Amino acid sequence: MKKPPKTLQTKGRAFWRRVLKDFLLEESHELQLLQEAAGCLDRIAEAQAEIEAKKPYFNDRFGQPRPHPALNVEKDQRVLFVRIVRELGLQVESEEYSRPKRPGYSRG
Repeated sequence: MKKPPKTLQTKGRAFWRRVLKDFLLEESHELQLLQEAAGCLDRIAEAQAEIEAKKPYFNDRFGQPRPHPALNVEKDQRVLFVRIVRELGLQVESEEYSRPKRPGYSRG
């Protein structure tokens, strides 16, 4: 199994390992997409940590409630992650159309 890129953090590395353990990804563009998806998970984790540290909403200089900018980062990264996972074919319900799994893979 190919090692995760050094640029990935905890969540991204775990996702990278899990995907390559369960699915056959061999083309360079597939591995690049996998790296992008894993990076999305790292950025989501960073945004969540920022939100938890500073609260999801704050009052602006006029006293109006405003969302923390990290909420948008989290949302955008989630959307991108889902699109990449779909592009890689990792989240398909039907076995007929799903990506080939590694030999000996069992769900659960």
